[in-house]
Amino acid sequence: MAFKPSNDKDCCTGCGECVEICPVGVWEIVDGKSEPVNADECVGCMSCVEVCPDNCITVEEV
Repeated sequence: MAFKPSNDKDCCTGCGECVEICPVGVWEIVDGKSEPVNADECVGCMSCVEVCPDNCITVEEV
């Protein structure tokens, strides 16, 4: 299975919670917003979705 993480940058506050919790390093803060720079590494654990305080992140199975 493959997963596609994405972030609504208009919603994102750049808190970095997703960066801290991701076990495989998908997320980084770029220009003050969270970005899935290593999206191909996503294992679909949904930790980033659960920890985002503003519900800006989605992870889709592709």
